[in-house]
Amino acid sequence: MRPLALTGVGSLVALGAHPDDVEIAAGGLLLQLAAANPGLRVRYVLATGTPARQAEARAAAAAFLPGAEITFDLGGLPDGRLPAHWDAVKDQVEAAAREARPDLVIAPWSGDAHQDHRALGTLAPTAFRDALVLHYEIPKWDGDLGRPSVYLPMPDETARRKVALLHAHFPSQAGRDWWDDEVFLGLARLRGMECRSRYAEAFHTGKLTLALA
Repeated sequence: MRPLALTGVGSLVALGAHPDDVEIAAGGLLLQLAAANPGLRVRYVLATGTPARQAEARAAAAAFLPGAEITFDLGGLPDGRLPAHWDAVKDQVEAAAREARPDLVIAPWSGDAHQDHRALGTLAPTAFRDALVLHYEIPKWDGDLGRPSVYLPMPDETARRKVALLHAHFPSQAGRDWWDDEVFLGLARLRGMECRSRYAEAFHTGKLTLALA
């Protein structure tokens, strides 16, 4: 299968329900996008997060997107309650769509078992109608991993750099029983096997437009 190039992406919107969602799911994509597209403009949108967790997210975004111009929109809605704050979440997502006009959007998957992720995943394609929306996956105890259709192979050094940055920038999560190299690299290895690479990240997309170069 011939891959599509990551070059030519001038602007990105990264939507996350919680600090660390984007980096866990798409840290390899962020690293490779920043390397392939000097001057990348990023609007980084989080719906929830305490001030301490938001500070982690700011530092992580700068590390995963070196050289990018990053604008932050960090909301403080209650964790686990986004469906009850639907109007506020919708306003935040639609504001990002009006102001950023991105080439690429990354967002949670609408089939995710976590209600916060699912809410953002449902809203993203309705707000960003003229951009490619890639829905990322987040490993969790719910066992909700699906059958993605879009793969991003990662060189070994990128996969390991991603994991190192997760540990460095999200110390608040270090005590969780699932926060370890085996989870992060294990999923990356599985997705890599599915696309004939050693490591990969995988995404869902509902709509993709092809064009002749």
